[in-house]
Amino acid sequence: MFTRVNKLQIELPKSTYADANAAAAVQELLGGRFGEMSTLNNYLFQSFNFREKKKLKPFYDLVASITAEELGHVELVTTAINLCLTGTTFEGDPDVTPMQSGVDKRNTYHFIATAQTALPGDSMGKSWSGDYVFNSGNLVLDLLHNFFLECGARTHKMRVYEMTDHPVAREMIGYLLVRGGVHITAYAKALQIVTGVDVTKMLPIPNLSNDKFDAARKYEQQGWHRKLYTFSEHDYQDVKQIWKGTHPLDGGQLEVIQGTPAGAPIPDLESVEETFAPGISYEDFLEIARRLQQSAGL
Repeated sequence: MFTRVNKLQIELPKSTYADANAAAAVQELLGGRFGEMSTLNNYLFQSFNFREKKKLKPFYDLVASITAEELGHVELVTTAINLCLTGTTFEGDPDVTPMQSGVDKRNTYHFIATAQTALPGDSMGKSWSGDYVFNSGNLVLDLLHNFFLECGARTHKMRVYEMTDHPVAREMIGYLLVRGGVHITAYAKALQIVTGVDVTKMLPIPNLSNDKFDAARKYEQQGWHRKLYTFSEHDYQDVKQIWKGTHPLDGGQLEVIQGTPAGAPIPDLESVEETFAPGISYEDFLEIARRLQQSAGL
């Protein structure tokens, strides 16, 4: 079972200007082949379908823990897209074309389909597909795929970072570059335990250094690159048998934290009247409040 916490994993800055084309690029980090919806669903189904969970529990615990973190990453990227879109259009009479700016943006779906919020799709408007899920049932093959998937995700994050300087997008990407590095390192450690092979030496990827990214540096200074969360109060403790020792870049001690990050408030998206969202007027709100009080016996 999953427990949901009404927080983002980190605090995102308040958006000071709209950039719908940046939001369109960030969509790749949500619903692209190497986006957060892919990492989530790959690990989700691998954890559901994992064979011999008891015998191979440290590896099951690793995949299961990262699964829960990825769910929060989906929410984080989605929120960043929403904030980048905020303020693109203006409120006004339909005949003055209040959403006129939307027609020239990279992804018009944002304005037609979702009231200027994120889509479960990529930067080209293609819907995310279950075909992106890889679950062979073979532990080594699945771990190797996960390592590759995280490397691809990291590459796309670095490229989108260089495409936009929107502060919300960069804050989100900086954090995920650090957390994705944790997952790359964790899967590499798991593969080394299973096979004896150091995959980080076998391939010229990944370069895990985040020195060039200002938005990532503060998270590394806080030690986020050395922490692996279980996202459970009591379960998945055997991940400690894999996530241990020192970090390959700075030599700092790796740490398993039982539970979740402290988290931060989720931004409250205001109404966008020109899109008829949420479509509740002030009078409607008063009537809803009256009904709620009535149903509560007040």
